[in-house]
Parts: sequence; structure tokens; C-alpha cells
Amino acid sequence: MNKKRTLIRFLIGLVVLSFVVVSTSGSAFAKKQKPILLKVPSTYASALPGLGTTTTWVAERLHIVSNGSLKMKVYEPGKLIAPFEILDAVSNGKVNAGYSISGYWEGKMPGSSIFSTVPFGPEAGEFLAWMYYGNGRKLYQEMYDKGGYNVHVIPCGIIAPETGGWFKKPIDTLEDINGLKIRYYGLGGKVLQKLGASVSLIPGGEIFPALEKNAIEGTEFSMPAIDTKLGFYKIAKYNYFPGWHQQATFFELLINKDTWNSMSESQQMILEVICKAATCDAFAYTESLQAKVMKENAEKHGVNNEYYNKELLKAFKQAWLEVADELSTTSPMFKEAWDDLSAFRKTYDLWEDYAFLPRGLNK
Repeated sequence: MNKKRTLIRFLIGLVVLSFVVVSTSGSAFAKKQKPILLKVPSTYASALPGLGTTTTWVAERLHIVSNGSLKMKVYEPGKLIAPFEILDAVSNGKVNAGYSISGYWEGKMPGSSIFSTVPFGPEAGEFLAWMYYGNGRKLYQEMYDKGGYNVHVIPCGIIAPETGGWFKKPIDTLEDINGLKIRYYGLGGKVLQKLGASVSLIPGGEIFPALEKNAIEGTEFSMPAIDTKLGFYKIAKYNYFPGWHQQATFFELLINKDTWNSMSESQQMILEVICKAATCDAFAYTESLQAKVMKENAEKHGVNNEYYNKELLKAFKQAWLEVADELSTTSPMFKEAWDDLSAFRKTYDLWEDYAFLPRGLNK
């Protein structure tokens, strides 16, 4: 009996000792992690739902999830780095991180918009599938590596369709597009340019003054809940749908690669996981807002919610396919990503054709 008690005490002692060793080694590991503060200039004002709020969502949770080993300070557009200078600033180490969208680098890497949004799809579910379980992430990082940028990219935030544009007059024919002065993003902007529009890409905070001064006659920026905060309805009374140019939009957290490589494996994983969580939150949050704002725009602000006619949508799509072919001949990066995405979508088509109810079935 004494031997049995002695054995039990011995085993209990081993368990306690093991717990102490594990706890001590865990504490030692935690202490070895160098605390890192990510200073993140953002392209988007923090008040904009799904655009600016995504970084603040991450910043509010990152220090808790990481037990203080990672912190994030977000800077409003232009406060630390100008929006269009974020990529270079992160790459050269002027700042160790930044929040933006790949299409803002079209002037540096033609076709880079493909990792943010693609005209005529994919929609959010398909885009997420390609990014995380196709070759999207791999090709996304390769774009920056081959472009000579010292950054690690993490997809961080996605929103569903944007509006197709805000205009001061109805848009019914291609003649209404030809010569139109308009702010339009990324690959969609290249489509309208091919159709004769005078296209510019200016940051969100500069759009309203440009509309007010008639420097532009129309614009797109984001979803109704975001565009309304920027006041577009005060000047442009025709809000067109669908957002054929942005059926889903990915955003990016760029981290200086030296900073990324200095992180522990745990810190890197925390950033990856929290950005994936932020992506889910941004999608759900922005989806929850739009219908109410559309209704208020119509009833309170006299906005005409319009739907592009079939002839225009067909013309937009044909012009997009021409743009894609042209970019494929001039940008090897775009061609590789476009071919890969197109192959993924061709496989996905079977699921898409069978899985979803037709829209408008409840009307």
C-alpha cells in the first residue's frame, strides 16, 4: 500500500513538474518575442465603413490577441504617408506597414488591379476561393517580389459589389460615355477609357471637390453607404448599378519584409489569422448597410437608383475582354494571373451554374 501511495505521489510530482517546465518555457518563449509596433498609414479614412474601419478593427484587437507582442497604430490618409506613396514607403522602410489596394500601383505594375478586383467577377465567394485555395496568394506575393518591392502582402478585407457610378445625367448609350470626365478605379477605368471616357484616379477625399468644380462629371468610389458619407448625392443624382467593374474588392496589408522576417512564427500567424477574420467582418458589415442607404438616398436625397441597360453592360464586357487581351501582351505578371484566374473560374462555373438561386426570385 505504501508503495502504491509512493508511486501515486511520484506520478503527481511528474505532472506538476511537467506543468512548471511547460509554463516556464512558454513564458521564456513569450519573452523572446520582440514586441513590434506596426505604424500603418491608410489609404482610407477611418470613418468609412469597410474601408477605413477594417484597419481600426484589427488595431483594436491585435494587441489583445498577441498578448501585447504586436500593436498597430493607424494613420489617416496623408497624415504620415500620402495614399499613392504607401507601397514605396513600406518597401524602403520609411514605415514598416501600410494599408491600401493593389490597383493604386497600376502606374508601377500595369495590371496589378487584378488582385483587388476584376470586371464582371469573380464575386466575393469565388474570389476568396481563388485567393486562399487557388494560386491567388502565391501570385499576389510574386507580383511584389518580381517588381522589386521589399514587402509581404496579406489580403485584409473584402467588400461585395460597389455601385457602377454616380453621374450628373443619365447614362443610356455609349455616346454618354464618350468624352465623359470621370473618376474610375483600376481595370474598370481602362474599360471606360477604351470607350472614350476621360478617366482619372484620385483619392476618395478629393472626389467631392472635383465633382463640385466640374473637374469630373461622374465618379465611382465604393458602396452606397460609403459614397453617401462622401456626399456624392449632393451633386450627382444618378447612381448606377451593378458595379460591373468591382463585384468584389480585396484590400491589402503591406508589411516591410525585413519587419516580417524579424517576427516570430507566432506573430506572423497572428497577423495572417486576424486579417482573415477582418476580411470576414468587413464583408458581413458592408453587406448589412447598403439597402437602407439606397432607400434613404432615393427618398430623402432625390437620388435615382438606376440599372445599366443590357446593351451598355454588353459593351462594357466586350471592352473589358479587349483590355485583358492587351494587358496580357504587355504585362507578363497580369497574363499569368489572368490565365490562372480564368482557368479557376472555368472550373468553378459548374458549381456556380447549379448552386445558386436566380436573383430577383422573391419579386
